[in-house]
Amino acid sequence: MDNQYFVGWGTLALINAALAQGKNRTGLNWFLLSLVIGPLATLILLFVEKLSPD
Repeated sequence: MDNQYFVGWGTLALINAALAQGKNRTGLNWFLLSLVIGPLATLILLFVEKLSPD
């Protein structure tokens, strides 16, 4: 497979982790989930609400 595919997938996972942290969610969990489901995780993150800090 082309290496650019893996670089893009990894970059998307990092972006999702940052997006998750902005919504007060665990960035590491979302990073790992993004490695598995990729763009679907981005779509899910767009529609989940921000958690209130405890």
